[in-house]
Amino acid sequence: MAAVKLNSLQPLAIHISSNISGLNGFKGKSNSNPRLQQRCTAQMSTGNRPDPPKVIDSHLHVWASPQQAAKEYPYFPGQEPTLPGHVDFLLECMREGGVDGALIVQPINHKFDHSYVTSVLKKYPSKFLGCCLANPAEDGTGIKHLQNLVSKDGYRAVRFNPYLWPSGQLMTNEVGKAMFAKAGELGVPVGFMCMKGLDLHLSEIEQLCTEFPSTVVILDHLGFCKPPTNYEEEKIFSKLLHLSRFPQVYVKLSALFRVSRNPYPYEDLSDVLSKIVSSYGANRVMWGSDFPYVVPECGYKEAKEAVVKLIEQVELSSSEKEWIMGRTVYQIFNSRWSSS
Repeated sequence: MAAVKLNSLQPLAIHISSNISGLNGFKGKSNSNPRLQQRCTAQMSTGNRPDPPKVIDSHLHVWASPQQAAKEYPYFPGQEPTLPGHVDFLLECMREGGVDGALIVQPINHKFDHSYVTSVLKKYPSKFLGCCLANPAEDGTGIKHLQNLVSKDGYRAVRFNPYLWPSGQLMTNEVGKAMFAKAGELGVPVGFMCMKGLDLHLSEIEQLCTEFPSTVVILDHLGFCKPPTNYEEEKIFSKLLHLSRFPQVYVKLSALFRVSRNPYPYEDLSDVLSKIVSSYGANRVMWGSDFPYVVPECGYKEAKEAVVKLIEQVELSSSEKEWIMGRTVYQIFNSRWSSS
């Protein structure tokens, strides 16, 4: 993939502003339905753009095969994978599942060595975009690394993993703020991976969103919020919904097996999806598989089908389904995927 020119990246602030303007149009109607407002906004903002591919996976990983790792793309010590995750396996799964394109998130198995994912992006430029992994090293070298990955290697997003920050440090430290601000300057969204609970990192996310509103934010895996079963969980889930007050925040309906309390097809997430769409609008929600971890859980094709079933269960419109299954990612990254 050729290096992405910074001035060619989509000015996401324009999209955010248009969403705000659309919602403001509903003010003063005391009997208006919030869900209807969000739905109309999503439908109206499609404009006359060419239709994107039907299905785009917003969250998956690839890593080298053991043979490739031994020759060219070594695993990070202690992070050797236990599952196959090479790109040929992914492409096979995508063909079977009817998925047109994907956003590849740099895996922990290679940590800050992006060479394998970069090779995949260059080999399949019409199929994949890349999300790099932020390096929060205290010496600040991760800031330059981020800039190079975006400007030279064409990465279009960056992941903040709070568990990679130095012990006792928060994502709002000097380095974290500098990388978050740099992401906004470069026009790349920041994804947050809050595996140990959204509540542990909520204040950091809110602070970054407040101080740097031009940086787009994506919450991985529903913020790792499971369907609430008690008052404390309800409070945390309400906070996830309340993050929608920041117009630059999006949510991934991804890795359902991680957030559901039920086995496949994860039907307990229907109420969660309904409330997420009511709060954010379908045009700020995107599905993701979490390949290859999802394969032994239910299968790749089945992961996509589970999301479709949830959408049908909640009785979302065909337009809302289109946003969740691909149009949201397409719009954020202003990119075209093909099935070639």
